Formats: sequence, C-alpha cells, structure tokens
Amino acid sequence: MKELDLLKKDWKKNENSFEQVSEKEIYKMIHKKSSSIVKWILIISILEVLLWTCLSLCFNSDDYLIKINHSELIAYFEVLTIFNYGVILVFIYLFYKNYITISTTASTKQLMKDILKTRKTVQYYVWYNLGMIVLSLIIGFVIAFAYNPEVNALRHKIASDSKIMAITIGILLLTIVAFFGAFWLFYRLIYGILLRKLYANYKELKKIDL
Repeated sequence: MKELDLLKKDWKKNENSFEQVSEKEIYKMIHKKSSSIVKWILIISILEVLLWTCLSLCFNSDDYLIKINHSELIAYFEVLTIFNYGVILVFIYLFYKNYITISTTASTKQLMKDILKTRKTVQYYVWYNLGMIVLSLIIGFVIAFAYNPEVNALRHKIASDSKIMAITIGILLLTIVAFFGAFWLFYRLIYGILLRKLYANYKELKKIDL
C-alpha cells in the first residue's frame, strides 16, 4: 500500500509537470501567432496609407477647386489633409507600439491585456476612417452644390420644387450610406479577420489563466 501511494504521488507530480509544459508550449504558440497578427495589422495600415496617397495624387482636388474658380478653399483642404495624416500616423505608431509590446510580453495576463488593447486601437482606427469618409463625402457634395456652376440649373430646380429637393437629398443620403457600407465591409474583411483571430487567441489564453 505504501508503494502504491508513493507511485500515485509520483504520477501526480509528473502529471502536473506535463500540464505545465503543455501550457508553456500553448502560450509560446499563441504569443507567436498574436505577434504575427499585430505585425500584419501594422503592415496593412501602412499599405492603406500608401494606397490613399496614390489615389489622392491621381484625383487632385486642387485642380477641381481651381476649375470652379474657388482656389481659396485649397488652404482649408490642406489643413484637413495634414490633420488626417497626423491622426493616421499616430494610429500607425500605436500599432507599432502594440506590436513591440506584444512581441516582448512574458506573462499570460499581460498578453491578454495587450491583445484587448490592440483590438480597441484597431476598432478606433476603423471608425475614424469611416467617419472621415462620410465627412469627405458631405464636404464634396456641399462644395459641388454651392460653388460648381455646372449645377446651377439643379440648384434653381431644388429651390423652386420641394419634391426635387427631397429626391436630391435622398439620393445623396443613399450615396453616403452606400459608400459607408462598402468601406465598412472592406475594413471588416481586412481587419475583422485579423481581430477575430486575435480574440480567439485571447480566449485560449483565458483558459490557460483559469
């Protein structure tokens, strides 16, 4: 009986050690996967900025403002552009900081906190971009209706007929909603997949931490 008791004790000791080794291996794997996901978030955000920069060079708003004889608005657009790039660069810096933090994290609890922090940062980034897209569309429509001489006839029709005004506003709102929905799907596809994987890692870490 004494020998059996000793064998059970020894087996339990070994069983615990196996669990610890297994948990360490799982942690290392999740740590590596999480670091890779955050790295891709950083890379994609940089590529996105480069894409928008190329598109802005192809479709220069300055030429349009000069064409409609309102070049004084260029300065306001430059301020808005500088502000927008400043905010995006801050987000990219935060993504880089999150990547470095997660890559060097040594504890399960800290890694869980870093994952949640990264998810929030990405969510704020996505909503900021969606907000700027809607704002840009509204500004574009206002300038087109207020300053573009090519829409003079439409302005007169809107002013004289409330039905045409309602239809025009409806079309503009549908356009904004359509663009918002398209970009929301775009961000959900790109960042949503990465965030779901990151949250799956968080849930696995939570099991280890219990």
